[in-house]
Amino acid sequence: MAKEPDIAIEKVALDEVTVNPCRGCNACEVLNKCVQRDDMDVLHDKIVEADCIIFASPIYCLGICAEGKALVDRAQVFRSRKYVLKLPIVPPERKGKRLGIFIASAGQNWDIVFDGAKMSIKCFFHVTEIANKDILWLLVRGVDKAGEVETHPTARAEAVATAKKAVERLREMHR
Repeated sequence: MAKEPDIAIEKVALDEVTVNPCRGCNACEVLNKCVQRDDMDVLHDKIVEADCIIFASPIYCLGICAEGKALVDRAQVFRSRKYVLKLPIVPPERKGKRLGIFIASAGQNWDIVFDGAKMSIKCFFHVTEIANKDILWLLVRGVDKAGEVETHPTARAEAVATAKKAVERLREMHR
């Protein structure tokens, strides 16, 4: 995707920013914002402005990593905005024109290894106005060590195909 001339990509590594866990105080249901001040202030705006959100995480104990889970939990503010305050997440003209991609790797080869993570990611994308039909999945089993995905027999081809599909879908959405 990065090689496409009309596509700009900004990477945010969650282990390089501070996103505190959600406190469950529900203040966002009244204030339309979280009471915590951390890097989620900036990430919130990036999430709203993005045409495509690529969420990547290793799978730990059948779920996403702690940093990713903190981001998903802090998306509570979007849930509050959407369902309690009845406010839009994105402007009406952008609704249905956003894409989500989940990239994950797991050491296990179990059929269920991604199931827990997929539920969290679907929830995150749903509350940020990305429909289930607009989510792409790149899930690679059997890679446990750093760099091992490079030698996986299908991972590279699947990644290229996912990127190509994402570019096509985004262009269709923005015609």
